Amino acid sequence: MICQDQSEVCSFLGSPDTFGGAVVEEIETHISRIFLAGDRVYKLKRAVKLPYADFSTPDIRRATCDKEVALNADHAPGLYIGTRRITRAEAGGLEFDGPGPLVDAVVEMARFEQEALFDQMAERGELTPAQMTELAYTIARFHAAAPVVRDTTGVQNLAAVLDINRAGFATSDVFSGTEVATLDSAFRRALEHHGDRLNQRAETGQIRRCHGDLHLRNICMFQGRPTLFDCIEFNDQIATVDVLYDLAFLLMDLWHRDLQELASLIVNRYFDETGHDGDFVLLPLLMAIRAAVRAHVTATQSMDGGAGAADMRAEARAYFDMASGLLVAQPPRAFAIGGFSGTGKSTIAQALAPQVAPPPGARIFESDRTRKAMYGVSAETRLPEAAYAPEVSDRVYAALGTRAVSVLRAGAPVIVDAVFDRADRRRDIEQALAGYPFAGIWLTASPDTLRHRVATRQRGASDADDAVLMAQLARGKGALSWRDVSTDRGVVRSVSAILSAAANDVP
Repeated sequence: MICQDQSEVCSFLGSPDTFGGAVVEEIETHISRIFLAGDRVYKLKRAVKLPYADFSTPDIRRATCDKEVALNADHAPGLYIGTRRITRAEAGGLEFDGPGPLVDAVVEMARFEQEALFDQMAERGELTPAQMTELAYTIARFHAAAPVVRDTTGVQNLAAVLDINRAGFATSDVFSGTEVATLDSAFRRALEHHGDRLNQRAETGQIRRCHGDLHLRNICMFQGRPTLFDCIEFNDQIATVDVLYDLAFLLMDLWHRDLQELASLIVNRYFDETGHDGDFVLLPLLMAIRAAVRAHVTATQSMDGGAGAADMRAEARAYFDMASGLLVAQPPRAFAIGGFSGTGKSTIAQALAPQVAPPPGARIFESDRTRKAMYGVSAETRLPEAAYAPEVSDRVYAALGTRAVSVLRAGAPVIVDAVFDRADRRRDIEQALAGYPFAGIWLTASPDTLRHRVATRQRGASDADDAVLMAQLARGKGALSWRDVSTDRGVVRSVSAILSAAANDVP
């Protein structure tokens, strides 16, 4: 609710006269009021004092505007313009940045179309794998530059969130006391189970002053690239979290919208950039906590009544059920996907990964990306022929096995994607992953199909050309015990066949 002392400010910002006659549009949020005029956006903090945010005086609001600009400007260049002071004019009215006393303040931003927000793009089915890949790299860079905070342990940091969640559920009648107690107990057990890993991450600087509110509505396409904006500026404690918990909000949001394959793509590209492969196992817990936050916030909002109350209660229930499901322990399993160039190994692996429980799916290790990382180049950079010498490939395959084992031992599923056209390399990966449920899959397609795919595919991590493919076909694959799956039938049917084969395999 806008406090009485801001009514004059809202009239000033809502008047076309303030902006040279430009039409003014307004958007309201629970802590801000946003005015869009011409090619600019003006964000006003509501004059409220809440348990988690204090905007109660003009000086506090001005300082908070300054902080919002400072926190967002570096990773959203060109979007945040600065703070505009609203002052008392000599004639008695209001003006921007005058010599008179401060009345209020706003953040000034460049305007972009609301259709560029990622939540709206998601609703229209317009988010692409290329955008998600770039977004993953953007988030990884943002986290790498975020300030490290060392005044808490990993367990303490998340336990504080669980305490807030437990109290938050008490502010509505959507969930029974028994349901809340059961969920809270499951969270506490999971937190204890992962305590050592979380504390180690804190000790190595993975708790940082992050975005804090990293969901699709706070990401947009701006100047042709995915851009993070509107990070939490009003409460450092809320935004001081493990970087994976920051990422988990986005993953949970995508999963909740049934965009599981995009979530899997983002998290795998993020881990490709950042490492810490064993910590992949933390993601179900972190996504569950994010889902629980949305459950109690949405449930509380539904208590206001109104036409949308029933829908909000249903959405709160969906988040609650998602959190509960994410906390159900799932034994890790492994897939190895081989096949000649052009069989679609990477495409199939990416489609398969989100189908492997628990969310956000399996960690994918690709030989092409592993090789490029060894040489310190981007996945799209073409390597010289010497990088494909047998001794180099031996190191690549060994690294695939080592990294896959580290994830499985931690308790998360994996997919290893490589040609695997030699029987000894198939045997080596089977031996490396022994002791875990394993499915070896050999992808096939007709030679003409393979040649067409290799010739027409977009530039990616693979350097294989027609000559490489022809050499593979001439060499053959030798004796094969893995399951044959044809990719001539399309991705969906191929993944279904793989899952069916895996279900029938004996661990």
